[in-house]
Amino acid sequence: MTGSATLSINPESYGALLSKYLPMPITSEDDNERTLEVVQNLMAIKNRSPEENSLLDLLVQLIERFEDEHYSFETGASQGDLATPRSILLHLMDEHDLKQADLVGIIGSRGVVSEVVNGKRDISKAQASALSQLFHVDVGLFIA
Repeated sequence: MTGSATLSINPESYGALLSKYLPMPITSEDDNERTLEVVQNLMAIKNRSPEENSLLDLLVQLIERFEDEHYSFETGASQGDLATPRSILLHLMDEHDLKQADLVGIIGSRGVVSEVVNGKRDISKAQASALSQLFHVDVGLFIA
């Protein structure tokens, strides 16, 4: 955090949010799912306070740390091949029980989503950004 961001945080309000949500290191898939739910609730708030933004940032960092440590995106450990952006997308869709229709409006029209999911179109940088926000993962996972 920069000094200016720190000054805009009300310690009492932030303390109240911290005591309400009790953010802690994520050590299980259940912890991760609960934290993802809190993040989704915070993201749904239209005019988040600086304190809510700070809590959101903290929770996303905790999720990313857990997912970096626990989700392997290698397709062939013996070959050392990294998963493709498309295979990562398919994996995350499966993990979050999402269908192609759930991505319409997030990464494009029904036709664009179909082309991306079926490997007929590469994921663009804008789509990668939208997917990284949706799944709370690094944008680089979706860029070849």
